[in-house]
Amino acid sequence: MNNNVILIGSASLGAADKELGGVLLANFLRLLGEREELPEFVVLWNEGVRATVDGSIWIDHMKKLEGRGVRIISCRTCVEYFGLEGQIGAGEIGTMPQIQEILLANRVLTV
Repeated sequence: MNNNVILIGSASLGAADKELGGVLLANFLRLLGEREELPEFVVLWNEGVRATVDGSIWIDHMKKLEGRGVRIISCRTCVEYFGLEGQIGAGEIGTMPQIQEILLANRVLTV
C-alpha cells in the first residue's frame, strides 16, 4: 500500500460512449486489483458510487480491492442522491469532510 488515492467520479471511463466507458472502468478496476502495489484508497463520488452497488458490473472488482486492503469510500451525499442506500456492497459510505481529509493528505489520481 502507498499513499495513493484513485478518485472515480463517473460510472465510465471517457465520455463518448457510456457502455464502452463502463467496460473500460471494469477493466481498469480488475487490473488495478491484480497489481502488486495498490492504492490506499478508492474514493467514489457522483455516478462513480454506482461501482460499489451490489449487482453492478464493477462490484466483484471493488470487493477484490477491498479484500486486498484498499479502503473503498463512497460519498454519502451521492449515494443518497441516487437512492442507493442499502445497495452498497463494497466499502463504506463516507462524508465530505472525511473525503476531503483523504484527498488533501494523499496523492490523487482522478479517472
